[in-house]
Amino acid sequence: MDGTILVADDDRTIRTVLTQALTRAGCKVHATASLVTLMRWVEEGKGDLVISDVIMPDGNGLETLPKIAEARPGLPVIVISAQNTIMTAIQAAEAEAFDYLPKPFDLPDLMKRASRALEQKRNATPAAERTEAGPADELPLVGRTARMQALYRLVARVMNTDLPVLVTGESGTGKSLIARAIHDFSDRRTLPFVTATGADLTGYDATAELVAKARGGSILFDEVGDLEPEAQSRVVRMLDTLAEGGPRIMATSQRDLAPLLDAKGPDGFRSDLYYRIAGAQLDVPALRERVDDIPLLSTHFLARAEREGGSMRRFSDEAMTLIRAHPWPGNVRQLENIVRRLVATSPAEVIAKSEVEAVLTNVPSGPRAAAAGDNLSEAVEGHLRRYFDLQAGQLPPPGLYQRVLREVEAPLIEIALDATGGNQARCADLLGINRNTLRKKVLDLEIHVTRRRKLM
Repeated sequence: MDGTILVADDDRTIRTVLTQALTRAGCKVHATASLVTLMRWVEEGKGDLVISDVIMPDGNGLETLPKIAEARPGLPVIVISAQNTIMTAIQAAEAEAFDYLPKPFDLPDLMKRASRALEQKRNATPAAERTEAGPADELPLVGRTARMQALYRLVARVMNTDLPVLVTGESGTGKSLIARAIHDFSDRRTLPFVTATGADLTGYDATAELVAKARGGSILFDEVGDLEPEAQSRVVRMLDTLAEGGPRIMATSQRDLAPLLDAKGPDGFRSDLYYRIAGAQLDVPALRERVDDIPLLSTHFLARAEREGGSMRRFSDEAMTLIRAHPWPGNVRQLENIVRRLVATSPAEVIAKSEVEAVLTNVPSGPRAAAAGDNLSEAVEGHLRRYFDLQAGQLPPPGLYQRVLREVEAPLIEIALDATGGNQARCADLLGINRNTLRKKVLDLEIHVTRRRKLM
């Protein structure tokens, strides 16, 4: 890597780490805690790349980006920020940052992005007009995990395109909020945002009324997977007649639609509709798949409750450990409701573990049944993270690798045997292992085998 890099961050440790890493990589580095100094260097012609924090003692790094672009067109800027909200990613994209990374960032990842930035010449185009919005923390789309940050960057990329967008995810994950954010920060933000459910598509002129109401803005078909066949047909006809300048189409769905394409019966989904709405597909992860975001979200909801007139509250470390370990089948919406309830009922400033236990006692805590299309590795990861969380800061007992393999192996073999009617030859073939190996595992794992006829 070769070039001169300007680093602006008020955290001395971050300046030191970046300076050392970039210098070892062969770059020259100028580091500062001041945006004024950064701008002076830029105007003097120094630097091939800027790495800048957002919140600085003398200003906002995002608001400095247009000034950098004006002074040095084509100079790439990588934004780093501890404000891990979708607003930060969107504002960075609108201000034409080369890239955006949340804090704490992965240093090797940042080095790779810096290398790409130095190699590529930034295409300088006029920055999109900014949207006046409320404080970033008013948006409950908060998260610093890799899954959420990747989602934020994808939102920023598709925001000002005309691509139809399909947002998928479980109930309570914030699918409609994602769709609303795409509209509110796009070039269509001054035009209407219209949400339609199955009940809105029953009349003969229902779709025509939607188009007229949207007036070139956006139409969101909420839970499109639940539409009746007739409603699906009406939406297809509507999409076929949309003229240039018509509304942008977005849809949300809890269901994985791909396995349902052209299936017979009420659960089927028209493939022609699917391909019309899935120009870009955004998958919102379940809360159990981003456990590290739970403390951040909890703090956000505590602060919101306080602003709305509630008492100031915070969670004890033991209470937060319990909250992190809960599977949250209702996702972010359920977490928010539980936090609000605890704020209202807790007698002390610090919410104790016992209070959380009392509230969660009557809350469904078992993980939901796996749905078609679920990512097995992500589900296993969620269970393993909860297992580690339950250790209260200690490491699990030694021998974890074999214990985990045994926990997975036994139910896998049992289910495969059940599917093959107890026929060990067929089961071994299904699993792709030797029949003698299967017999040994059945004995070692003490699996009971019942032979019966299985029609498969």
